[in-house]
Amino acid sequence: MAACFADRLARLPPADHLVAIVLRGPDDAAECIDNRPGSQGSLRVYAYLADKHGAITPAAASEGLELYAEHVADARAHPGKHPNIDRLLRAAGSGLTYRVELRPAEAA
Repeated sequence: MAACFADRLARLPPADHLVAIVLRGPDDAAECIDNRPGSQGSLRVYAYLADKHGAITPAAASEGLELYAEHVADARAHPGKHPNIDRLLRAAGSGLTYRVELRPAEAA
């Protein structure tokens, strides 16, 4: 049986050191993923992809869609319900690349 999102997420490095990730597309508009309940899984996925690929490229987006596993079908069926998956679908399908700014937590 294929691994589900929770199993795949468990294999990714933690991203507790980040307060947010800012993504900038070709138009330089900023999109943010905050480190808060409900988006912490996406923060980890995007941090991992940024570390591995240097940006959210079409190849990184395709890999991200594999990581999101069963949630991709729901995102396709309900556009707007999963904006972080929607973004990867757009990048993988259109060739868009998003620059990534990692926002670390302030040292105490």
